Amino acid sequence: MSATPQNKLTLSHAQYASSPFHNAPIHMGLGSWMCDDQPDHLNDWLEKWLTDLEKEPEPLLHQSVIEDFRNLIETDPEVYMGFHRIFDGVPAKDPLGRRQVKDYKTMLRLFNGFLSKAPEFDNRFLVFLPFTAVLQWPLAMANGLTILINRQVNDQFHRLFEVWSQFLASTESRYVLTESETGWLGPVAMKQMPNFVETFVCDPKQPYWGFQSWDHFFARPLRDGARPVSSPGDSSIITSACESKVLRIAYNVREREQFWIKGQPYSLAHMLNNHPEARSFIGGTVYQAFLSPFYYHRWSSPVDGVVERVEVVQGTYFAGVPSDQLPDENAQALQGQQSFLSQVATRALIFIKANDPKIGLMCFIGIGMVEVSSCEITVSKGQAVKKGDGIGTFHFGGSTHCLVFGPNTKMNFLVNVNTLVPVHQAIAQVQ
Repeated sequence: MSATPQNKLTLSHAQYASSPFHNAPIHMGLGSWMCDDQPDHLNDWLEKWLTDLEKEPEPLLHQSVIEDFRNLIETDPEVYMGFHRIFDGVPAKDPLGRRQVKDYKTMLRLFNGFLSKAPEFDNRFLVFLPFTAVLQWPLAMANGLTILINRQVNDQFHRLFEVWSQFLASTESRYVLTESETGWLGPVAMKQMPNFVETFVCDPKQPYWGFQSWDHFFARPLRDGARPVSSPGDSSIITSACESKVLRIAYNVREREQFWIKGQPYSLAHMLNNHPEARSFIGGTVYQAFLSPFYYHRWSSPVDGVVERVEVVQGTYFAGVPSDQLPDENAQALQGQQSFLSQVATRALIFIKANDPKIGLMCFIGIGMVEVSSCEITVSKGQAVKKGDGIGTFHFGGSTHCLVFGPNTKMNFLVNVNTLVPVHQAIAQVQ
């Protein structure tokens, strides 16, 4: 059994019902990573980028990684056919007349531009996932899934995002960290991140408040005492590993499931990368919660114990559950795909043997999403951890995380689905 959130993140049927394209694009209203219920603004943003491309005298691709991507597409017949098929199915314009990306060359030119841009704050419309925005239509198509899970294509995306990550970790990326109305340190942005100065390590008297890069701002540490650990001396209390909103709590989880079907049941063997210990979690519980770009992005141990194993699984970047029809009124975009992503996306696995025998072995899974898939583990095998100790972080983004418990771990959850839970707060008590 499982619980799922009921908030609606839907496409505008009035705009898309008349489209000749029957596979509606996935709307990216995921925890504020993309616009919520504003497909108009998304297409306005894309139209501006396409207009700016026309101003270039030649379609130059300045980044060698983009040239390599183009060479793969043009020399591999399967990849070449795949990228033509996904864009052949996209309408030239949306129902309001705004252009769409119709070929891989335009896609690569847009990607080239993104590599030297940091996410800009816009209270009206925050585009945190520009690469995903370009691929919004292919993400929803069955033939899009076929090419987007291709290993060679994912290797190229990996190299692409390594270049983008280098920029986001450089001082050049700080241009968006201003105190203007459209800056991440400005009064409008601060309304989304209340008590920022009191909560996070920063110095407003310094340039850029002391942040050395966009990623430094994004993965900012907490000040001492900002998020106290609930019941530090009580091993029966399990605490939140991330600052996140509860997405789902599933019980009696099976070893293998068809995780791509309706309901997206968890498939333990695939989530845990076929680790031998996966069988010990059969019949157990999965707690999943998702992050927002405004939240704290570091991970903390939810239990006292010893780290038994760590691993980063290099998954796919743009795999999505395809749809053959318009979503219904309860359709959820990538937020509704997060259970699916826990099996296929890039993810960090941290197995911890809890000191409390009623908990035993559990696993933290930090799951990257699309282009923001950088997962850094900061603990190692054999290391003792206490609740609240840092165990890793997302870089440049991150979407969701899971806590996996075995069938003998009986607990009462203290939080409800769709509730924002601060990191270190109690989420469950072992019976």
